[in-house]
Amino acid sequence: MSHPARLAVALALAIPLLAAAQGVKPGLWEVTQKMGGNPKADAAMAQMQQQMAAMSPEQRKMMQDMLAKQGMSMPGAAAGGGMSMRYCLTPEMAARNEPPPAADGKCTTKVTQRSAAEMKMTFQCTEPPSSGDSTIRFQGDGAYSSITNVTTQVGGKPERATIEGSARWVSANCGAVKPRP
Repeated sequence: MSHPARLAVALALAIPLLAAAQGVKPGLWEVTQKMGGNPKADAAMAQMQQQMAAMSPEQRKMMQDMLAKQGMSMPGAAAGGGMSMRYCLTPEMAARNEPPPAADGKCTTKVTQRSAAEMKMTFQCTEPPSSGDSTIRFQGDGAYSSITNVTTQVGGKPERATIEGSARWVSANCGAVKPRP
């Protein structure tokens, strides 16, 4: 998988969890994200979506199992070329009111500003090497939107991208989507 595609996947998995921390209600959440501002990253996201659509049943099961261990369901294509996935936020996670640590330990986050309506944070990842900032705007406890600016190095040159996201609470019951360990 190309570097921009790895970055797209890593951020698509990490960003929804970053936002799961500011007075939002527990339960099943659906997050939609779209990467923009970088033609290579846009192409990598489109390629990744094509690869996911062409997966064999065995590959799809392996991907579903990997994501299930992270507390998420299989991403799907969203309108406008974005990506949509679901995750489970437990009452304990919601009560902590902090971004959960990255499951793989490859990203660290720091909340830089917080209010009832908005949270800002910075992040640093080692794989793929990248850094950036996120602004999350809450619409009550059942929805939020986010803007994330990312910088990574590809071939020794900085590459920048923006990820726009939105999330909505689906239900109090997470169903088959298990919480992240």
